[in-house]
Amino acid sequence: MSERNIQSRTNGNESKKRNDMSFSRKRSFTFGAYGGVDRFTHGDEARTESSEDSMLDILDSPASESKSFITASSNQRDTELFEIIEKLQGSRIDEQRCEFPLPLKSQDLTIGGDLPLVLPSESGGYWIDPPLERLVDVSPTSCQHGLHPERYDIMERDGEARIYHTFFRSRHHHSFTAADPCLGPLVLSVCLEEEENRLRVILRMKESTLHGLFSLSLFPNIPSAVELAKMLCDRVTVSNFEVVCHLRAPELITAFDEHRVSLNFKFGILCQTEGQVSEEDILSNTGESEEFVEFLSVLGETVQLQGFTGFRGGLDVCHGQTGSEAVYTSFHGREIMFHVATKLPFTDGDPQQLQRKRHIGNDIVALVYQEGNTPFLSDVIKSHFLHCFLVVRRIQSTEGMDKRVYQVSVTAREDVPPFGPALPDPPIFTERSLLREFLLTKLINAEISCYKAQQFSRLELRTRSSLLENLQAELSTRSRCMMGDPSTSTLASAESARGTSEGSGGFIENFKVSLKPCVPP
Repeated sequence: MSERNIQSRTNGNESKKRNDMSFSRKRSFTFGAYGGVDRFTHGDEARTESSEDSMLDILDSPASESKSFITASSNQRDTELFEIIEKLQGSRIDEQRCEFPLPLKSQDLTIGGDLPLVLPSESGGYWIDPPLERLVDVSPTSCQHGLHPERYDIMERDGEARIYHTFFRSRHHHSFTAADPCLGPLVLSVCLEEEENRLRVILRMKESTLHGLFSLSLFPNIPSAVELAKMLCDRVTVSNFEVVCHLRAPELITAFDEHRVSLNFKFGILCQTEGQVSEEDILSNTGESEEFVEFLSVLGETVQLQGFTGFRGGLDVCHGQTGSEAVYTSFHGREIMFHVATKLPFTDGDPQQLQRKRHIGNDIVALVYQEGNTPFLSDVIKSHFLHCFLVVRRIQSTEGMDKRVYQVSVTAREDVPPFGPALPDPPIFTERSLLREFLLTKLINAEISCYKAQQFSRLELRTRSSLLENLQAELSTRSRCMMGDPSTSTLASAESARGTSEGSGGFIENFKVSLKPCVPP
């Protein structure tokens, strides 16, 4: 064999070895509901080729060049087609993987002789509650200072979202629109509350909604729309507003005001057993111990997904593609669906378990139940969406084996503001009902608080700006149509042909689409 052939074969073997090592060191990295496939990589590896280049490489591979599509038989063409499809699908899954983290060092597991529920990542970026330095005495017999369940307050994502529906729609009021050169679209609503002798005003802008109450005794005459808008925001520069006279304006305005209001929540649930320190280990658990099943019963009831009619949280209730069971509960008028990792489909041969992570990785908050004393690393689950984890561990009771005692800890990204209810001191729970009330309230408040993180706040601002532009344009156009503006005759004809039975117009029909996560149903 020539020296050139030997060198070629040697280079080929080394390349294959590098590829195998690279594959064994990668895992999934979920981008989340607002994006597509993430191309972020760790370490020295970098994906420089585009999707089109990858596709061309696959199509130009020896498998597709070995036979001519023109002369091959029908069976051969079918075989090659399925090979190409398989390669394309495999390529897309590989794009969702990233390198494994460094192994967890054994010396990092012990802090003051005890094993905490959560350890910070080496790169930082997370806060932990309670802080590690406070974990001095967490025995079940130590004094507990916590709030009674009746004092657990659930946060509102938008506390003023229902003001228009509550105070305006049942009373005579007026709305106005304008396009400010600096602030962009504006929608103003004014209501006269004669009983209280005051004006209630709402000004909707791209970045926020302002609400104010003004006593009529302050004015010799009722102020104009421009004056009221400037009282709420001195940056308003428009000289006049247009009156809204569309009959269905209240419905459109309510839809915009309450677009962030939701009574449905979905959370991930992971089970971490003794010695598991990687995402792959945690996501690959298949069995459910009696201890874990008992804990799930604290959170909710196990329901059959087939034909389920409640809030499904993106799970398949028709074809069984996301498993046959899930944990669901109703809590203070809210519906909660849990994505339990052990109940989602397990894929043999895939250490990444992407079929599980496509749901849990798109949740904002997840709960980790620990069976054992291995701490949970704050950043062990790689996801652009997951911002907060509640970690629960059952600890030994001094009052007997029948007594259930649970320790709780919380970790979140550093730009997530703190949220209630406050953990008791020490952070342990001995009553099942108290644990349920605390955890469900904490999960809901965690998600609402996560929306204030930088990533979500930017997305919300962009969504709000787009919705407000659509609302202002539609109110203005339909008002001019109502007034008989000749330039809107085309809109009037289309509206008449469609009829009123199909809805209230483009804004109502389409604005929810901009909020819908880009994940499979």
